[in-house]
Amino acid sequence: MEDLKKNKGKKRCSFCGRPEAEVNFLITGVNGFICDSCSLQAYEITKKASQIGQATTGKTKLDLSELPKPTAIKEFLDQYVIGQDDAKRYLSVSVYNHYKRLMQKNTTDDVEIEKSNIIMVGHTGTGKTLLAKTIAKMLKVPFTIVDATVLTEAGYVGEDIESILTRLLQVADYNVPEAEQGIVFIDEIDKIARKSDNPSITRDVSGEGVQQGLLKLLEGSVVNVPPQGGRKHPDQKMIPVNTKNILFICGGAFDGIEKKIAQRLNTHIVGYTAARKTAVVDKNNMLQYIAPQDLKSFGLIPEIIGRLPVLTYLDPLDRDVLRAILIEPKNSIIKQYIKLFEMDGITLTFQENVFDYIVDKAIEYKLGARGLRSIVETIMMEAMFEIPSKDQQAFEVTLEYARQQLEKANLGRLQSA
Repeated sequence: MEDLKKNKGKKRCSFCGRPEAEVNFLITGVNGFICDSCSLQAYEITKKASQIGQATTGKTKLDLSELPKPTAIKEFLDQYVIGQDDAKRYLSVSVYNHYKRLMQKNTTDDVEIEKSNIIMVGHTGTGKTLLAKTIAKMLKVPFTIVDATVLTEAGYVGEDIESILTRLLQVADYNVPEAEQGIVFIDEIDKIARKSDNPSITRDVSGEGVQQGLLKLLEGSVVNVPPQGGRKHPDQKMIPVNTKNILFICGGAFDGIEKKIAQRLNTHIVGYTAARKTAVVDKNNMLQYIAPQDLKSFGLIPEIIGRLPVLTYLDPLDRDVLRAILIEPKNSIIKQYIKLFEMDGITLTFQENVFDYIVDKAIEYKLGARGLRSIVETIMMEAMFEIPSKDQQAFEVTLEYARQQLEKANLGRLQSA
């Protein structure tokens, strides 16, 4: 017994030096030992090394033999997104042309097709991010969505521009050839508009500074990308990524840009002093007249606008479109709640006039499509809390019940938002 204790005290991990008594277990080798903690660290190191090795030597596995035609892409989008036909057409054509550019690599033709990056302008809640998320479901190339609000110039608090490509690498499992054929959706692009008309007054590190950094990505150049993020691991090995064939789709609300459009059209959004030539202008949808010079007036630098040649807009949501969004898409809000109750064995139904009431409130609160979920969630919260505990097989939402729940929640406070 004493000999066993002596031997146990002598065994130590050959890596960290801890004795057997201080670890969970030791793995015995030919001339040494390794503890459970060191073996886990060795596994993580090996895993990261293999990812970087794959990133530098990987080959593309993408099969582009059967390209989805623009009409097929739009039909797929129609199943999930209501309306916005113009934006869907632009998006479908751009994605289809992106596929054709990738296939052109195998040809010997002298004509080189350049990429057409897109910028989509639309009010909050009209479906910009939803379009991007939906089209990602059917793409055959790596796709990622990044938020421009967190980006700053290198050396300042926030994320570096290269973190955009880090996300794309992660989606492609660190396979560089695949990542170099991917698509990036940059959301909230309007939040990096420069804060001052005179760029020389102050250093705009989250506005114009980010735009300057984005130029090399949008145009196409070899960028050294940190595989684990830029600032947390300064000693990591950089991965070169060529952005020449990466398609960039940008989206933003550009709140207040209607005033810039109205000034250019020499008209007024409010009032009776409109010029004679503005009689045909639809003042309820000024975004349809948007032009590149309006983006420049808003605060995007000309170099960025030139690298986003395809400009499209999203229509504001009227009453009929909001009602359709509520009930028609494959993953509509109402179908989601019906599914939630069905999982508890409860049949959930709604009276038709409840849908009209929800849409009216969404228009009143000016929350867009996102407001529909807020209102339905408020109406259903009490039922979702109580009914699963009861022995109840069915539940119908009436107009009186919906009105009562909204009044109880005092959702009217959203009106001032």
